[in-house]
Amino acid sequence: MTWAPIPSGSPFSMANLPFGVVRYGGSDGPRPMVVVRIGDHVLDLAAAGIEPALTERATLNALMTSGRGAAIRARAGEVLEGPERVDWLRPVADAEVLLPVAVGDYVDFYSSLDHATNLGRILRPHDEPLLPNWRQLPVGYHGRAGTVAVSGTPVIRPDGLVAGADGVGRLEPTAALDFELEVGFLVGGPRASRIAPDSADRHVFGAVLLNDWSARDIQAFEYQPLGPNLAKSFMTTISPWVVTMDALRPFLVESSLQEPTPDPYLRMERPWGLDLSLQVDLNGQTVTTTNFDRMYWTFAQQLAHTTINGATTGAGDLFGSGTVSGPTSDERGSMIELTWRGAHPLTLADGSTRSFLHDRDTVTMRGFFGEKAGGRNERVGFGDLIGTVAASDVVAHSTSGKAGRAALSR
Repeated sequence: MTWAPIPSGSPFSMANLPFGVVRYGGSDGPRPMVVVRIGDHVLDLAAAGIEPALTERATLNALMTSGRGAAIRARAGEVLEGPERVDWLRPVADAEVLLPVAVGDYVDFYSSLDHATNLGRILRPHDEPLLPNWRQLPVGYHGRAGTVAVSGTPVIRPDGLVAGADGVGRLEPTAALDFELEVGFLVGGPRASRIAPDSADRHVFGAVLLNDWSARDIQAFEYQPLGPNLAKSFMTTISPWVVTMDALRPFLVESSLQEPTPDPYLRMERPWGLDLSLQVDLNGQTVTTTNFDRMYWTFAQQLAHTTINGATTGAGDLFGSGTVSGPTSDERGSMIELTWRGAHPLTLADGSTRSFLHDRDTVTMRGFFGEKAGGRNERVGFGDLIGTVAASDVVAHSTSGKAGRAALSR
């Protein structure tokens, strides 16, 4: 129903129309703009006369604050179904795709029962895998918004204290770099607090794929008795196309059974699970496939928990689902689970093995929604979330390497 070309199987259909921010070069210099993705192109919203005050911007924050996202997306759909205006379309391949939001606060959760159980068995093999409070609240850690980066940004191996054989921590680059397959949710609208779970769709603007990179050896030394800090704060990557709440709504499903029954502030009447298929490739080889519908705690409950103490939300706030894992060995959303902390290394197609990530390894994450998204012009997804580990000979772990690190981080 659109004049815009949509390749077969594209996740950027008329049923999706996600927002993003891109920049094109020109005679007057690069100009960031808010766009809607359609197939392999973007619709320049300001050029189409769609609320330039909100779309001639370098981030989505003003649009997200305004509460006009649904109306702008609907108007973009009308333009794409109306008279053909190819001058308003631009190829994505010619654009610099930017971080879509200036992230405010960032909270990362730990909400997959299978992931939490696996980690408990790996890290505390002689104890119960789940701590008693895990089924009573969505466990979370306050993250670092300043190191959230867009897909394609090189991943620089972090330094931190790692325990030696004598138990003494010494500063060194991580040898246990890991990915974490997650979904991130972005907040919109005016500031709010004490949000009820069943009001989540009034406050969640949309979703992205999220990779919360982790340094497992640094984490093992620093996280007792509190949570990880340097092991996770060095980088979190998100996909550039924000799939809106309106596009997500058809794929909401009943969530997993929760026992015991949560405290009243976490109880829900509406379905807040998501039928979202997820995949991770390592150097082009699929190593994980799973579905988000198995998550124990929903994004609606995570938002309610974040704000129950009086904390306020702001447009551009980001919260991560936590690693998404399923019950089988090929549904694990991190290397520490896939290799059982190195006890069972992965063998790749080229014959090499991995316990954790090597320099120059590329991790690609993909996500698309359930069976309803299977048609040629109906597919809804995020596209690729890509991160490549920078080579150590490019980023030296020494004083002389600081310039290289700074250059790669830009």
